[in-house]
Amino acid sequence: MSLTLPSQIPLFPLSNVVLFPDVYLPLHVFEDRYRAMTRDALAGSTLIGMAVLREGWQEVQAGAPPIYATGCAGAIVHHEPLDDGRFNIVLQGVSRFEVVSEPPTTTPYRIAQVRWHEEADATGDRMPLTRLRRQVEALLLPAVARGEVRMPQGMSDQALINAVCQALDVPVVEKLALLEKSDVLTRGTALLPILERLLISRPGSGRIH
Repeated sequence: MSLTLPSQIPLFPLSNVVLFPDVYLPLHVFEDRYRAMTRDALAGSTLIGMAVLREGWQEVQAGAPPIYATGCAGAIVHHEPLDDGRFNIVLQGVSRFEVVSEPPTTTPYRIAQVRWHEEADATGDRMPLTRLRRQVEALLLPAVARGEVRMPQGMSDQALINAVCQALDVPVVEKLALLEKSDVLTRGTALLPILERLLISRPGSGRIH
């Protein structure tokens, strides 16, 4: 997906969701401020910045609860407006970002000034990433055979590794640490021991969505 990446994007902070580049994320938008955010995004760049709320966010009664600096922007690739103003949308992860600041805004939702960290293209020698993909698939094979995991066909090496990272049922900070990796090869290397822990030490645990 080729998009012009703006210097400012709307923020959608959640406590338990981490979006990864290339991966799809369905969302149900029901709060008034995020309905407005969705309408504005559809009329503009279509980008929404998914951010992760820090621990203790529930104690912030007003204003902007603290978030982690690293997030991932997604483009709205499907939207379904509902009769009462809510939306069902699907985001496709586009690029990682780092929140630099949150300038004052008149919108009901938060706006972030961001620094983009685009995923490096898998150019040149693709074999290390392909070997890594095969290792991931081999670890997932027993779960696939048990019907606990579905492996979509036709995904690129990069997209598959990112999709597995997003699907992991692990604490959100552990998933965020994977997103923070500088490239997909480093991310996939860090993913392997997590898969081994989830799928080998506890077979049949169903810890992959």
